[in-house]
Amino acid sequence: MPTSQDNIVVAFDAYGTLLSIESMADELATHFGQAKAQTIAATWRKYQLEYTWRLNSMNQYEPFSSVTRNALHHALSEARESLSDEAVDGLLDAYDTLSVFADVPRCLRSLSSNPTITPVVFSNGTLDMVSSSVQQSPSLAPLASIFADIVVVDPVRRYKPHPAVYDYLAARVGKSADEARDVWLVSGNPFDVVGARAAGMQAV
Repeated sequence: MPTSQDNIVVAFDAYGTLLSIESMADELATHFGQAKAQTIAATWRKYQLEYTWRLNSMNQYEPFSSVTRNALHHALSEARESLSDEAVDGLLDAYDTLSVFADVPRCLRSLSSNPTITPVVFSNGTLDMVSSSVQQSPSLAPLASIFADIVVVDPVRRYKPHPAVYDYLAARVGKSADEARDVWLVSGNPFDVVGARAAGMQAV
């Protein structure tokens, strides 16, 4: 999706930035109760990210859908709990209907009225995962047309904050290495912000 040279690209991380993953604790609570669900949800997220960093360090890659499933099993094992395959599938399907944070709709509508800004989604998730989330989230789907593109790391076979994924983002939105500062990353994940800045982009 090439952009004009004077265009600013604003790339939004998906999970934990646009979409709140806190509701996964509510899904888990239907199986374990609220207190234990909160702990499992936090552990799940911890291992989900940790697995991506381990894979980067080992020069290996597995799709984020597999990482997410494996991290859930790890979190359940640590909590000395288990779920049926059907229940696990149901939890993973819930990623498609996550709600946005309260400030997201106003932000996106504001950007959509500015012709010099191109909003995109930039995620560790697979294209199937992120597309489903954008199209099926009750609070994000009405805003889906605002995004000019969905960029995922799958083609690079690396995860954030590996430099290659930010280089890929720049190329995907039509920016040369010298134009990387025309790309702004918006992320609720500090490692993502640091990675983008290290690659020459701006980030908040």
